[in-house]
Amino acid sequence: MNDFKSRLAAAMAEKNIKAAELSRRTGISKPRLSQYKNGVYVPKADAICAIARALGVSEAYLMGNSDSLNANIVSSSGFKALPVVGEIACGAPIFANEEDGGLVYTDADTDADFCLIAKGDSMKDARIYNGDTVFIKRMDSVNNGDIAAIIINDEATLKRVYYYPESSKLMLIPENSSYEPMVFSGDELEKIHIIGKAVAFKSNIG
Repeated sequence: MNDFKSRLAAAMAEKNIKAAELSRRTGISKPRLSQYKNGVYVPKADAICAIARALGVSEAYLMGNSDSLNANIVSSSGFKALPVVGEIACGAPIFANEEDGGLVYTDADTDADFCLIAKGDSMKDARIYNGDTVFIKRMDSVNNGDIAAIIINDEATLKRVYYYPESSKLMLIPENSSYEPMVFSGDELEKIHIIGKAVAFKSNIG
């Protein structure tokens, strides 16, 4: 992702979106955006998704995996390439990997925007194992019972989501009885951000 800063600048110029407007659309501070533009930092998975959505471009373009601004790459053989934007924990949350993970090819009708690589075993009863590729449809809210990719502060995890607005409580449920549910309420919810729904996975097991 060494050329992220140039891709970001090119996309902003193409879409005629200034830093202040991009900050407003994404919720990312202008100083942090300036660091991205200057190559001081490369954004994590959730920020890449937010920037791509705000600019109307693909994550693959921003990551340097495609020269097309348009979302996803569809080949003449009926497959499309999705960017792998990092790792996500199936267990305790882990730091969201910022490195370029390349591309994963899947059927053109797979309704996903990017992929994450599962780490850990907390979702094994949903048949998502360590090292599996999880296909994520970008969205900032999901239905109760959906498996979602969630950012907690700067850490990422994959869990079933149950949100109860009447009590302002969010439960993130593992699919492994060895792990306890993660429960958040009140002001704690401000540090939770859903980045997408898990719509499919590709197992590396036999």
